[in-house]
Amino acid sequence: MAATAPPIPPVKVALAQMRCVDSDAEGNFARIRAAAEAAATHEARAVFYPETADLGWVNPEAHTLAGPVPGPFTDRVAALAREFGLWIGIGLSERAEGALYDTAVLIDPRGAIVLRHRKINLLAWLMEPPYAAGDSAAIDVAETPFGRVGMLVCADSFERTLLEALARRRPDLVYIPYGWAAPKGAWPEHGFELLKTVQRAARVLEAPVLGPNCVGEITHGEWCGRTYEGLSAAADRTGLSLVQGKWNREELIVLAVEPGRGGAGN
Repeated sequence: MAATAPPIPPVKVALAQMRCVDSDAEGNFARIRAAAEAAATHEARAVFYPETADLGWVNPEAHTLAGPVPGPFTDRVAALAREFGLWIGIGLSERAEGALYDTAVLIDPRGAIVLRHRKINLLAWLMEPPYAAGDSAAIDVAETPFGRVGMLVCADSFERTLLEALARRRPDLVYIPYGWAAPKGAWPEHGFELLKTVQRAARVLEAPVLGPNCVGEITHGEWCGRTYEGLSAAADRTGLSLVQGKWNREELIVLAVEPGRGGAGN
């Protein structure tokens, strides 16, 4: 009988439910830094941020404001990882080969980008020109001291085929940044849909899922006036809710997560 891998000890992580302001890269970076410093103060091993935390989601101005990955913005985030000794997962806008991508990266405490995922399920009608799509064949995991970490981005988690593609990589922990927005009157109920989405993803992946969301208002583009109102979510490998963030408040959510897949070992 094949030996099973030993269980991975619980790991303390932080979800940064930060305010994201469209096109305000400097202000957003200041909030990113403050969350990283707070995570280190709480002795978290890793901190995870929402979708497009640098410039805002479906922001047409990102076509001119975004940079490459790696590039100046990720270099600054990498410096935070080194300064505070953290693993950092962050969603950001990536410009490459004349296109704009909705991207997430995982950065290790040495400041190296060890994993990148470009969003695939784009909801392309929300911005003109739309984001370019990532490649489902590139879905992967990164080896960390707390197991194999995988990533998707927001609406990717709506698609079972994408969840199953990541599940085949056998992640022990999954980070999915969200820009979960809706008309003001749809909150807080819209946040409960985020929790259910994270729970469904965890059940398909058979791994814990961390789903940070932001706070603020979309001020550019097709969805101008819609709001993000937090209620970040996390679920264990069975889909049981681990935490839900506060409604419409910035906060750092610190929790212990047990990485590892359901079933018979890793």
